[in-house]
Amino acid sequence: MGADLVLIAMGFLGPVRNGMIQQLGVQLDNRGNVATDGNYMSSIPGVFAAGDMRRGQSLVVWAISEGRKAAACVDTYLSQLGAQPRVEPAQAHPGATRIA
Repeated sequence: MGADLVLIAMGFLGPVRNGMIQQLGVQLDNRGNVATDGNYMSSIPGVFAAGDMRRGQSLVVWAISEGRKAAACVDTYLSQLGAQPRVEPAQAHPGATRIA
């Protein structure tokens, strides 16, 4: 499955408002973090946030946990839109499956 944009955040001082957040018009909470619903979706359909971007600076275990939950919510969202994942055999690890 293709993606238009994938972001990896390392280190965190707070969401950078100038740029993508401002361009998309994503709503922020009263602490200045990206506001989300119970499914980690922001105010813009199809735009999700988790970890420090959503809750503020915190422990990495929270970011990992929220990232996993958000990924499940993204999967549900895409499935409801009728998106089908492409599954191909992994090249690097025989017997593993890679989702492209």
